[in-house]
Amino acid sequence: MTAMNTLSLGASHSLRIGFIGAGRLGQALAWSLAQSGLRVVAVHSLVEAHAAALAEPIQGCTTVSAQAVVDACDLVFVTTPDSVIQNTCDELEWRNGQAAVHCSGVTEVDALTTARSHGACIGGFHPMQTFGDPHAAVSSLPGCTITVEAEDAGLMRVLLEMTQGLGCVANQLPAGMRGRYHAAAGYTSQFINALFDQAVCLWQTWGATEEQALRALLPLAQGTLSSIQRAGVARGMPGPVSRADLSSIDKHLRAISPMGEDMLHFYTTLCLRTVALAEQAGGIDAQQVSQFKDLLQQAEER
Repeated sequence: MTAMNTLSLGASHSLRIGFIGAGRLGQALAWSLAQSGLRVVAVHSLVEAHAAALAEPIQGCTTVSAQAVVDACDLVFVTTPDSVIQNTCDELEWRNGQAAVHCSGVTEVDALTTARSHGACIGGFHPMQTFGDPHAAVSSLPGCTITVEAEDAGLMRVLLEMTQGLGCVANQLPAGMRGRYHAAAGYTSQFINALFDQAVCLWQTWGATEEQALRALLPLAQGTLSSIQRAGVARGMPGPVSRADLSSIDKHLRAISPMGEDMLHFYTTLCLRTVALAEQAGGIDAQQVSQFKDLLQQAEER
């Protein structure tokens, strides 16, 4: 393995930056970096229209082959789908004194090992943001967290400079933690959809529509998020468990039981986790914890 000369990268504003992959994330990130004053000079995509869309609003950015991006740039963002990051990297000739960085949340940086073996430095740069619409993502990117990873101090410095220039907050991730990191994000992104699905199903049992349910439930969820922001996860938790209301949980269980084993198990599993949080926050004591656990177990066994 050839060690990268950390001084060769220089300051982020002097770098020639390229993109391999021009999907929604690649477009939004390239446009954002260019708007922050950085030099995005080259892009490649298997879909030519995507490459053209990325390059069009950026002065001096050209659409070229993947190897030409590597040859022309000091720092190359590999923004392909996760499944082809490693193959894309393996097919290219990298050089000493440059950096290869992918933007996946879950793929380990070691997927770029071929670039490192050629003398390049490797890293990760993952915005904790949704990219359904790249134009909207450019507007909402400032203020979000970007997870950065790099063993090399010079590359880390550059990634932190870029994060700051985008108006974002940096989260420095140790090597080998991307699976856990990405799973954690899932709890607070797509798992919320599963929670709302269960709540909407309950509303629909008395003839309400999903639209009606969401109109009522979204402000409730937003209030909980505000409480978490103010008081933390445990102390910001509302609901009957937090106030030792065993009777209300018993009523919930009796109402949900006729709807099937799966829905009941989903509820009891979540409720059990809230018991631990309520104890942590000091809202319930050891005896009440035991009462809640017994109630939930009995419901499962009925």
